[in-house]
Amino acid sequence: MEEPAFHTMPDGRRIAHRFSAGRGPALVFLSGYMSDMNGGKATAVFDWAKAQGRACLLLDYSGCGASSGDFAHGTLSRWREEVLALVEVRCAGPVILIGSSMGGWLMLLVARQLGERLSGLVGIAAAPDFTDWGYDAEQKAALERGDTVYEPNPYGPEPTPTHPALWADGQQQRLLGGTIMLDCPMRLLHGQADQDVPCEVSLKLAAALHSPDVQVMLIKDGDHRLSRDADIVLLLRTVAALADRSS
Repeated sequence: MEEPAFHTMPDGRRIAHRFSAGRGPALVFLSGYMSDMNGGKATAVFDWAKAQGRACLLLDYSGCGASSGDFAHGTLSRWREEVLALVEVRCAGPVILIGSSMGGWLMLLVARQLGERLSGLVGIAAAPDFTDWGYDAEQKAALERGDTVYEPNPYGPEPTPTHPALWADGQQQRLLGGTIMLDCPMRLLHGQADQDVPCEVSLKLAAALHSPDVQVMLIKDGDHRLSRDADIVLLLRTVAALADRSS
């Protein structure tokens, strides 16, 4: 892929991104926790969009990938601000948000700010409210004290950190306790063999959404990443159907 461009936020944060111009609605891919825009699902969506002549935006949150900043300072609120800024700068007209894992929670937070520009949502093992259900009482107590919590990382040699800023902000951004007032079409893909985010989270999310046009697709042998060839085919087919419907 080509080298990323950079957008400078008012406080000096430089947010790396890639944008492919084309017809709308613009596809905006939001990566998971500690992921970046070079991941397999993100690049598959970008390459497909480019081949189809569709607008598509990828970005690295501050503290991730090629963007500036310290990951320890990252929060959902901070990253939502960055996504909204890039959408405003790069995307004209309607937008479809595609969120993977934590990106599925961020997707919902961004969606509530887009108003009539929101055309659709696609969640991939979406993980709203993970700061609540994803930690035990001892871990939550440590985070409340201002300690960083480290957990085994099944995808790399270094443990996965959760910093107090992210956790505290996440607790203020929980959504599943009430109705989520979004009315666009939404598609939720989730593997039943997901060891990180239980597929019941997508079912709970579907129930919480105000929209009547919500579909949950469970992949019986799918893991958390849903990045196998067949998973990517399903993702692209799902995105294409929503995009064609909104064009």
